[in-house]
Amino acid sequence: MPLSQYILIAVVKIAIALFVLLTACAYVVLAERKLIARMQNRWGPTRVGPFGFLQPLADGLKFILKEDLIPSHVYKPLYIAAPMLSLTLALTAIAVIPIGQSVTIGNANIPLQITDVNIALLIILGLTSVGVYGIALAGWASNSKYSLLGSLRASAQMISYELALGLSLIGVLIGAGSFSLREIVNSQAGWHWNLWYRGQFVAFFVYLMAAFAETNRVPFDLPEAETELVAGYHTEYSAMKFAMFFVAEYANMFTVACLATLLFLGGWDGPVFGPAWLMVVLPVLWFVLKVILFIFVYIWIRGTLPRFRYDQLMAFGWKFLLPLALANILITSLVIGLTA
Repeated sequence: MPLSQYILIAVVKIAIALFVLLTACAYVVLAERKLIARMQNRWGPTRVGPFGFLQPLADGLKFILKEDLIPSHVYKPLYIAAPMLSLTLALTAIAVIPIGQSVTIGNANIPLQITDVNIALLIILGLTSVGVYGIALAGWASNSKYSLLGSLRASAQMISYELALGLSLIGVLIGAGSFSLREIVNSQAGWHWNLWYRGQFVAFFVYLMAAFAETNRVPFDLPEAETELVAGYHTEYSAMKFAMFFVAEYANMFTVACLATLLFLGGWDGPVFGPAWLMVVLPVLWFVLKVILFIFVYIWIRGTLPRFRYDQLMAFGWKFLLPLALANILITSLVIGLTA
C-alpha cells in the first residue's frame, strides 16, 4: 500500500472514531439522565427536541458559550493543562481497540481499528494509569482543599484498584497467549467466550468492580463526592475545562466497556449470515450491542447503589478484590496446566 494511501486511510479512521466516540459520549449522558429518571419515577429531559433528543447539543453549546472563569489563586499552567491531559489520554486509548474484522475497499484491506499492535492491552493499561495525573494535577493546581482532597482520593483509589484490574486480566492472557486484542478475540471464536468457556466469571467480576473504581463511578465516586467535597477535583473548573473532564470520564467508560467486550464477551463474535456486506456489518453490530449492554450496567448501578465510605473503598480493594484476583490466577493456571 502506498504511503499516501496509508496516511489517508489512517486520517479517515481517526476522524470517524473521534466523531463516533464524542457523539456516543454526548448521547450516553442523555440516556443516563433518562434511565435514572425512569428508575426514580421522573421524566428526565423532554423539552429540547423530540423527547429531549437534542439536549446533548444544547448542553455542548452551553459549555462553549459559558464564561471561562479562572480563579486568581490557581497555578495557571497546570490548572489549564490538567483537563487537556485527561481528555487526550482518554481519547487516545480508543486508537488500539478493534471493533470488527476488516473491510476490503478496492485493493486495500482495511482493519476496523485505527492501529493494530500486538501489545494493545498494555498500551491501554498504560494510558489509563497515566490518566490519573490529570486529576492529581487538577486538584493540586486548583489550590483548594476540596479539589486537593478529591485528587488525593483519586490517586489512592487508582493505585488500589489498578492492581486488582491488572491481575483480573492474567487468566484471559494465559488462555489467549497474547497481548493483542485481536488475537484475544480470535481465541474466543465459536462462542468460546472467556466469561464461561475458560471459567473467567470471577475475573470478570473483579474487572467490573475495579473498572467502576478506575472510572470514578458510583458506588466508587469518592474523588467527586458532591455531598462531601462539593465536586472534588473539578470544583474550581467551569465552561470547556469542566466539559473536558466530563467527556474524559465518559470516554473512559467506553474504553472499559470495549475492553470488557473484547476480553470476556467474545468481542464481535456472534451469529453471522447473509451477503458479504451483512457479514461485515453484523460483527460490528454485535460488538456495539455488547458495549451498550455494559454501559447500561454502569447506569443501572448508579441508579441503584449508594456511595461507599472511603475506608470501605480501600478495604474492599485490598482485602477482597486483590485476594480474589490472585486466587483466580492460581486456579486458572492449575486448570490450564493440567489440561494442556
